[in-house]
Amino acid sequence: MSFLGSNIKVLRRKSGLTQTQLAEELGVQRTMISAYEDGRSEPRLTTLLTLSKIFDVSMDELTGWDIASKGRQFLQRERLKILTVTLDQDEQERISMVGKKASAGYLNGYADPEYMENLPNFRLPNLDGNKTYRAFEISGDSMLPLMPGTVVVGAYIESPMEIKNGKTYVLVTKNDGIVYKRVFNYIEERGKLFAVSDNQTWEAKAFISSHFPDPTPSAPVSLEEIGKMILEIKSDIRKISDH
Repeated sequence: MSFLGSNIKVLRRKSGLTQTQLAEELGVQRTMISAYEDGRSEPRLTTLLTLSKIFDVSMDELTGWDIASKGRQFLQRERLKILTVTLDQDEQERISMVGKKASAGYLNGYADPEYMENLPNFRLPNLDGNKTYRAFEISGDSMLPLMPGTVVVGAYIESPMEIKNGKTYVLVTKNDGIVYKRVFNYIEERGKLFAVSDNQTWEAKAFISSHFPDPTPSAPVSLEEIGKMILEIKSDIRKISDH
């Protein structure tokens, strides 16, 4: 348990807890938390299990992984990721289209070249040629103002660490299928993403829709703003008259 003390300190700070607050959750004195972190005392098994739940970390990682210097263990795992793409005769990538009817099969077939080859594909101008794109037809409780049936074009995200707070992404998930959500990245602070994707993540870059969003009602114009508009119009009229 050589890493246990430092791990408790790192995880406590990342969770935003003081020693006193953590002590209250564990039902021990604050001095005991200090002793755990300094390595002067080791928690009982029941306390370790509670710490594991509080920090949402496995017992193996809590006791045997150097979180302070290596970071969270799940971020170190290198998994083989297969991303199947469709090429044209000039070996240029095309955008595969995953329609509503094809979405269920996509969850199991996105790494299958034969499955991907049978999906419709197309090209769009003005997209960064260094990225891989895929188009998804959105259905269900999609984010407004995009309506069900809208096609969202996403750029593939290699690592969850690339996800930026507040931006919208198409997420390919095991439980909820393909969803379009605004995502918040708390991996460094809590080891979690809100609206996390289990399989693939695509950053939204464009959308295609037959529905036009309703214009947002503008705020009432103040008298001061009306005055400025009148002065600008008068100025423009003088310029025209001078010519």
